[in-house]
Amino acid sequence: MQPNEGKPLESNVDGKTYQRIPIKTHVVMPDDDLHQVVRKYAEPVIQDGDVLFVTEKIVAITQGRSMLLEEIKPSGLANFLAKYVTKTPYGIGLAMPETMEMALKECGTPRILAAAGVAAVTKPFGRKGDFYRVAGEKARSIDGPTSNTIPPYNKSVVLGPDKPERVARDLKILLGNKVDVLVVDINDIGGNILGSTLDAELNDHWVRVLHDNPLGQGHQSTPMGVLRKTEANR
Repeated sequence: MQPNEGKPLESNVDGKTYQRIPIKTHVVMPDDDLHQVVRKYAEPVIQDGDVLFVTEKIVAITQGRSMLLEEIKPSGLANFLAKYVTKTPYGIGLAMPETMEMALKECGTPRILAAAGVAAVTKPFGRKGDFYRVAGEKARSIDGPTSNTIPPYNKSVVLGPDKPERVARDLKILLGNKVDVLVVDINDIGGNILGSTLDAELNDHWVRVLHDNPLGQGHQSTPMGVLRKTEANR
């Protein structure tokens, strides 16, 4: 039971301590079946009462929602808008024409223009994040390429997963209802629960349990993990 480098194995939130066990897999590709991947790698690890958390990226990839940069032809609008998105050291987000083009297609041009308009007004006053608040979950979930990402995803754009709530329910059934399942979008600056078989009121709790991104987002090849209460909390 080994954590990823630099990530503690345990997390204590709301008086509960969880072991956070990363599960290493092969590099998952678009022709992989998510259910087979989960059965092969997660089923031998899970115990009754665990919570399996699966990254939105692996879900989206197996749904065919990833594409190489060379397959995307950005419009003039995408080129223009991408210039005004703040770049961070944690990921490219929509600050490149290819990811912005996919945001326009996923969210619709009117919504992205509205988000850009709001951000243009509020950003000079020091407010951050208004673009993504208006653009919505689909825009936040778009992953662009980074140099430390496993190939071929270092040259790919991955959209958010389709119907993540259904994916979570299906995986729970697949595993014999022994565990609950979260589909998560966690990175080094925050996170969201996109799909869950648990009460939605607990989403903030799980985000805090995973706040430091225990699966990493580089070459770890650990796109899923297990949350397990320690014996003292059972």
